[in-house]
Amino acid sequence: MYESNLLNFIILLPLLGAAIIGLAPRNDGWTRWITLAFTVLVFVVSLPLWYLFDTSSHEMQFVTRVPWIPAFNINYAVGVDGISVLLVLLTTLITPLCVFCSWKAIDTRVKEYMMAILIMEAALIGVFVALDLFLFFVFWEAELIPMFLIIGIWGGQRRIYATLKFFLYTMAGSLPMLVAILALYFTGGETFDIQQLAQGSYSSTFQFWVFWAFFLAFAIKVPMFPFHTWLPDAHVEAPTAGSVMLASVMLKLGTYGFLRFSLPITPDASHAFAPVILILSLIAIIWGSYMALVQTDLKKLVAYSSVGHMGFVTLGIFVFNSEGIEGAILQMVNHGITTGALFLMVGMIYERTHSRLISDCGGLRMTVPIYVTLLAIFSFASFGLPGTNSFVGEFLVLVGTFNSNLLAGAIAIGGVVLTVAYMLWMLQRVVWGESTRKDDVVVTDLNGREIATLMPLLVLVFWIGFNPEPFLARMRVSVEHLVSEVSSVSGVKNIEGLNDAVFPPLPGQSHQHAVAGANIATVNRISAADSCRAPPCQTSNWDRKQTL
Repeated sequence: MYESNLLNFIILLPLLGAAIIGLAPRNDGWTRWITLAFTVLVFVVSLPLWYLFDTSSHEMQFVTRVPWIPAFNINYAVGVDGISVLLVLLTTLITPLCVFCSWKAIDTRVKEYMMAILIMEAALIGVFVALDLFLFFVFWEAELIPMFLIIGIWGGQRRIYATLKFFLYTMAGSLPMLVAILALYFTGGETFDIQQLAQGSYSSTFQFWVFWAFFLAFAIKVPMFPFHTWLPDAHVEAPTAGSVMLASVMLKLGTYGFLRFSLPITPDASHAFAPVILILSLIAIIWGSYMALVQTDLKKLVAYSSVGHMGFVTLGIFVFNSEGIEGAILQMVNHGITTGALFLMVGMIYERTHSRLISDCGGLRMTVPIYVTLLAIFSFASFGLPGTNSFVGEFLVLVGTFNSNLLAGAIAIGGVVLTVAYMLWMLQRVVWGESTRKDDVVVTDLNGREIATLMPLLVLVFWIGFNPEPFLARMRVSVEHLVSEVSSVSGVKNIEGLNDAVFPPLPGQSHQHAVAGANIATVNRISAADSCRAPPCQTSNWDRKQTL
């Protein structure tokens, strides 16, 4: 009984906290404590997801199914598997840290701000646990509203511009996704059940359009190149907690969507267009890292680093092997830890200097040793120093990429080098560089509340870095099942009939003429099990790698 309602408690508790704060008399002090109590309680309640999770099963666990709108076969259905369980735990961990970092930074409309944080937590968790497409879309749209308010009300000077850009980009992705959801409903037997829809068989034309409708929504959310331009503005203008929630959790909605929907529901289209995704991922890795290298604004540097880091995640997903996908999921968690910590530290130094310029933060080695030490650790973790969390995730992604395509792996290595360069250069300027801040600005070291905020993330950096197996064990069976379901194609990746979907023949024109010079694929899809049987496996490993 407790296990079946566990996810319900995790979703409802933040909403209950928001309702209590909304009904209570305005008192900023009590509002902060009530919000902190509820977010910590949600984290504690979520811990059984870690201890009770069955690592030997790929099935959904902690499931609740209740009819919601029976006339349209819409259900309140929630559950987690190895792909989503770590993301739920990441969300429940990050949220109380966001309350901590807002303790002094937010001093206007505290009641409304804390309500927005709690509502956003519930919506984000809902996205990761929804097993009904309609419910998923409700949560997907619901999480936009509190973030819109957080940036628009408590953001910086250009908050309105950043908010509108963020909202327009995300809505532009949501509309085609809604059309795709409705198309799946009518084509898949008038059901919104995600697991049932993933078992369906769809035509090549249908998969083509559904894939790109989902892709637009998820690529904007990640964000992938060239849909990334909203991210730096949103990060720079958002308050610290908004940037942390955005980087640590919200960006993961897009990559989670690829794993939950694109790969299992449109596997043929995912294989056919994987080369496009891989190219965009590699561009994001190089471009994001290069843009971070030239930044003079500390917060914008961390924002552009997210573009590069998330490029590794999409790269790992679309190489279609267990190493790549396990690395991608782990890197989603790692990015939430390290980049979230870096945004927290940017906010902490901004509260002291009231400037985000790296030059105004220079020469900190003598005055704030605790801050400098933690900044160095999280920076090293960000570029994947061995012994830190990101090393494990990036290593697995690179192994999966090299197993799939040597050239893609080599280019991704270049992104790692750029990441090392911009992080070390940032550290050099902040720790040892000359300061341009005014003489009357006194920079003090971290206080107890700020150290307590960073400690959980510091523990995870080294826990995952030295002992990643507990995290990998929880996703391994689900990832293996996903890889087997998506199917492996030997030789040239292909979909029978997909060329007709993309390049339909004109009246009186043959198929061969229609696709001449633009052929996507011509071989049938085969199962993962069949891909290892002769004669397909007579194709050499090198030939298979080159076809990507």
